[in-house]
Amino acid sequence: MTFRAQLHPSWQAILKSKLKLLDDIEERVSKEEFLPQAGLVMRALSQDFELSKVLILGQDPYPNPTHPVGLAFSIPAELSKFPPTLKNIFKELSSDLQIPSPTSGDLTPWVNQGVVLLNRSLTCRSGESNSHVNMGWQEFTDTCVEQLAQAGRVGILWGAKAQELSRYFSKEKLLTSAHPSPLSAYRGFFGSKPFSRANQALLDSGIDPIDWRL
Repeated sequence: MTFRAQLHPSWQAILKSKLKLLDDIEERVSKEEFLPQAGLVMRALSQDFELSKVLILGQDPYPNPTHPVGLAFSIPAELSKFPPTLKNIFKELSSDLQIPSPTSGDLTPWVNQGVVLLNRSLTCRSGESNSHVNMGWQEFTDTCVEQLAQAGRVGILWGAKAQELSRYFSKEKLLTSAHPSPLSAYRGFFGSKPFSRANQALLDSGIDPIDWRL
């Protein structure tokens, strides 16, 4: 299935002006082996735009071939060993909401409630982080972020790369902190309470909160 065909019809309509770019990106990345597998590349945009509530913006897929599933920060349910960044996300989740740390790294339950887990680059070469940043992805995904922000969705932007897009969000819908990676988590990610704050922002807008338990 082509990248374009993987988009939910609502996203196809919203991104109509960027579909030719998406086709061009697919042609470029298909000349080499890439992650995640082709049928998962657009998974973050396969849900109805109208049901989205919260955006969590990542950088690019995990470079380990066993990890990427097309959703930022998520991994396959059967894996019991979590990447360090996901471990830190779960540590903050548990601390923020006073709930047990998840035993599954599959974040699909969040997606099913309207959380968009989008990376700024949707592919990479195996073993090479940021290897597809010049493929045109950021022009495409920046438009996705802009559309979500304009529709009043809550944006959770971790780290400097994600926060380049802070300008799209109104102050009351924007949550920023250091990135949860081991290199920066202790510089402001831990204790930032993104999950409870996102839910409060939703409640303030009269929207049902996310059940963040996994």
